[in-house]
Formats: sequence, structure tokens, C-alpha cells
Amino acid sequence: MVRDRLDLAASAFDGGLDPAAFHCSPSREEALARLEWLLAERQRCGLIVAEPGLGKSHLAITAARRLGGLGAETAVLSLRGLPAGDWLDLLLARLPLDPASRAEAVRPWLALENRLRENTLMERPTVLIFDDLDLAPPDAVEGIARLVAAGEPRFASTCVVATTTPAGLAAVPDAVRHRSAVRIDLPPWTAEDVTAAVACALDRVGAAADSFSPPAIETLARFAAGVPRTAIRLARLAAVAAAGEGLDRVQAATVERAWRELVPDDDAAAAHPATRESQPATDSAVRPVRQLFG
Repeated sequence: MVRDRLDLAASAFDGGLDPAAFHCSPSREEALARLEWLLAERQRCGLIVAEPGLGKSHLAITAARRLGGLGAETAVLSLRGLPAGDWLDLLLARLPLDPASRAEAVRPWLALENRLRENTLMERPTVLIFDDLDLAPPDAVEGIARLVAAGEPRFASTCVVATTTPAGLAAVPDAVRHRSAVRIDLPPWTAEDVTAAVACALDRVGAAADSFSPPAIETLARFAAGVPRTAIRLARLAAVAAAGEGLDRVQAATVERAWRELVPDDDAAAAHPATRESQPATDSAVRPVRQLFG
């Protein structure tokens, strides 16, 4: 059935951070290659910088899997919204400690040092990825800076990767910024990236490749304005709307209606002034366009 096909297409854009759903565009593949270089060259620190919505968190999760496949012990910790004093316990919970180590009555920092020393002695690198470092509580920022700057042998095989927004760079300590062997700036998606991402997502769930018409994908890329998060959300909304309307595929008009549902009129016009100019003149007698849902 047509609706079943479009419901399947909608499932391709669930917005989760599963590495299997990560679209490895050329710029993202370059970012992963630079993180692999950090590991291969035993560098102590790397920094990922990107505006909100460009995929820092998804890249961090994918990098952990990629680097883990290269022999590193990896852990990812999001620092957004953490209360002071919790980051070390949460980090240790993400490391594969044996039951005896977890039950050992030692301070969290000493437990982390012991694990890093153990990995170093086993010649196994450790990669600690901290998402949203610019939003971390002060004790976490101080501890991460200590990890990066420490010169003791137990830290010799430890690599710290942190993510931040350009506006949040000022909140990143000098120890991290100055010791970063690479700074990875994630660019916005291009129209070609959006087209490839839609095709890959549909293929991943077994949906028909023509579930979105070419004009629909062009409209999707235009409204997403290079932001992967917006592109994914808009693609899902458009697929659900097309299924609800009994269409055989997502059309450009469906994407535009989904965009107006996703973004308030004033914000949509500010982001894309051409959309307001392209609308025909209306008056109070014109029936408003129905909502997509409900």
C-alpha cells in the first residue's frame, strides 16, 4: 500500500544517534579520518567545532564506534545539563570496568587513573569523547583540562576529544584549545549532501528510492539551509504528511507545508524571505491551510 510505503520512509528519519543512521558525507568522512589520525599518532587532544544542529553529537557517537573498531577503549559523555560532581561517576559507568574494580573503595578520580594506567600497560589506547564541553559544569571542565595537560606516564595512551559550538569556544579551557592537535570545523550540509542522505536513509530501511520526488528533495535542501537536524526532522514530517494525505510519494508542496508546521510563520519568513514573497496575496475570506496533523 502507498501509505505503508511512506510510513516506512518516515521510519528512515527517526532522528536518533545510532551510528548506523549516520550519513558519512565527504566533510564528515574527513572529520572521522582526522580523529583516526589522532589515535594513530597518539595525540592527546582534538576539538570538534560546529553550530547547533550540524551533527556534533552524532559524529561523536560514530567516532566512538569507528575508533573502538581500531582497538581503542572508547567512552562518550554528554556534559550538557550535568550537575556539578556527577561527571566522573558517569564517565566511569561508560568504561568496561570489571566488577572488582567497580566495587573497589577508591575515589572516582583514582579509579579513572587506575583504568588509564591499566590500558597504557596493555598498550591499549583510551579515547574519551566529551560532548558539549562548553556547557559543562566547572568541575568537569577542570578535570578534563587536567586529563589533557597531565604529563604522567599513565596518561600516555589517553586521547581526549571534545565538542563545542563556535560561540562556546571561549568557555573551553586553554589547556584543551592550545593542546588540540586538530580542530575539526563541521560545515553545513550541501544540497548534494541532503540528496545523498535521503537516498541512504531510505535504502537503510528498505524504503522505495522514489519515495521523495526530485523537486521534494530540492525543496527539503532549501528549507534545511544546511542543517542536518532540520533536514531529518523535515523529511520525517513530510513523509508522515504525505502518507496521511494518501499521496504516492512526497512532493515539493508537501515539504513546504511540513516546513510551515515545523517553523512558525514569522521564523520561517525570516529564515527564507522568498517563501513569503512567493505566496499569493490573501485576505480574511481565504480559508487557511489545514494543519498537517489533527
